Amino acid sequence: MAVLVTGGAGYIGSHTVRALREAGRDVVVFDSLEFGHREAVPGVPFVQGDIAHAELIADTIKKHSIDAIIHFAAYKAAGESMEQPSRYFDNNVTKGHALLKAARDAGVRKVVFSSTAAVYGTPETVPVDESAALHPENPYGESKLMFEKILQWFDRCHDVRSVSLRYFNAAGASMEGGLGEDWTVTLNLVPIVMKSALERRGPVEVFGTDYPTPDGTGIRDYIHVDDLAAAHLLALDYLDRDGETTAINLGTGIGSSVREVLDTTSRISGVRVPQIISPRRPGDPSRVFADNTRAREVLGWMPVYGLEEIIQSAWTWHSTHIDGFANQA
Repeated sequence: MAVLVTGGAGYIGSHTVRALREAGRDVVVFDSLEFGHREAVPGVPFVQGDIAHAELIADTIKKHSIDAIIHFAAYKAAGESMEQPSRYFDNNVTKGHALLKAARDAGVRKVVFSSTAAVYGTPETVPVDESAALHPENPYGESKLMFEKILQWFDRCHDVRSVSLRYFNAAGASMEGGLGEDWTVTLNLVPIVMKSALERRGPVEVFGTDYPTPDGTGIRDYIHVDDLAAAHLLALDYLDRDGETTAINLGTGIGSSVREVLDTTSRISGVRVPQIISPRRPGDPSRVFADNTRAREVLGWMPVYGLEEIIQSAWTWHSTHIDGFANQA
C-alpha cells in the first residue's frame, strides 16, 4: 500500500516525501506544479494535476493502491488571502472537499492534513494549546479551519479518520543541503533574511523593537522542516493504529525573536544582514509559541532541531541554490 502526497513537490511536502521514502513507505506525489518543483521529488511516481480532478484522483488511487493521503496542496499567503478571499476558499476548501470526496469514494479512509496555527488567530495566552479559542483573522486561516471541520464530518459520516497538524512557523532546509524553500514564493522571515544576506533583496524590515520581550522584537515558534516531516510519518502510524480524528499543534514550544534570527544568521553566514527598523504592524502579537504536549503524548513526537540548525540549514541551501531548483551556485 502507498501514500498519496498532494502538494508533494512543495516545500514541506518534498521533505515529507523524502522522509517517507527513507522509512520504506511507497509514495506517490500529486502536484499541480503551480508552486512545486518536479526536481524536488526525483525517483518517485509523479502525477501532475488539479486536486479537484476527481477522475484523476480516483485513477491514481486505484493504480497505486493508495491507502492514505497526506494533503499539503493549498494556498498559504495570509496577506494575499485578505485581497483574494475567493481564491483561498475555492482552492483550500472547495477543491479540498472534492479531493476528499474522490478519495473516500475510492476507498481511502486515512488523511493527514497540513493545517496551521493561523486557526487560532491572535491567541489570548501563550503557550498555545489545542484548547485555545479558534478565531482565524484572515481567509487563509479560516479556510484551513473550514477544512478541518469538513474532515471532522467525514469521520462522523463516512469513517474517514484524520489528523490535522497545526504548524507554527516552518523554517530551515534538509540537513544535507539538497532540499529547501523557494524564496520566490514565500514571505516567511527566514528566507527573507537569507535573501537579504545574499544581496538578492534590500534590507529586512524589522516591524517593532518596543515589544515587551527581552530584546524588544516579536517572538515566534520556528520549527525545522525535517521535524515537521517526521511528525507526518508519526501521524500516519497513529492512524494505522486506529487513532481517532484529532488536531495537534506542531511547534518547538520555544520562541525565538526576530533579533535572534537576524543575529544567528549574521554569525553563521559571516555577513551582517542589512536591516531597517519600522513601527509595529497593527495586530502583530508580541509573542506566539506552541504547547506541544499533545504531539508528544499522542504521536510520540519531539522536535530534534532548534534555531541554530534552522539557520545553518537554510544558509547552506540558499547560498548554494541562489535560484532554487532552477540553478545551483
